[in-house]
Amino acid sequence: MVKQDPLFKKANAGTYIGFDFGNKKIGAAIGQTITATASPLQTIRSINQSPDWAIISKLIEEWRPSGLVVGISRQSDGSDNPITPRMLKFCRQLEGRYQLPVYQQDETLSTFEAKQLLFDEIKLSAARLWEVQDQLAAQLILQTWLNSHTK
Repeated sequence: MVKQDPLFKKANAGTYIGFDFGNKKIGAAIGQTITATASPLQTIRSINQSPDWAIISKLIEEWRPSGLVVGISRQSDGSDNPITPRMLKFCRQLEGRYQLPVYQQDETLSTFEAKQLLFDEIKLSAARLWEVQDQLAAQLILQTWLNSHTK
């Protein structure tokens, strides 16, 4: 009989964490394939334009996802935006650190959509909008991915 490490925790099948990567902030969302829904989690402030790996590690430990979804921004013609290489590096870092599959999802206009929704429909103040827009963008990214992977 093989003994398992007591610190090892099995992944929650069908649970995914989505990320909206930015230089200053990273939005995080949680979603499940069973319900095909995503919900905002939190905004992670970057440290000197680097991800706060301690907070990301806590999210991974708490939710034990089956995989991760990262929004990738590109120009309308498909070419890279100035931030695209940093987004791709973030994907590689996630995969290397957590040994989880990382899926890339087109995030075209997700932050813009999130801002419009929060400002126009929910009527948030500019300060509160700045705090939650990345979480909602991550939710939109993850929801788009779930919609195309749960049919």
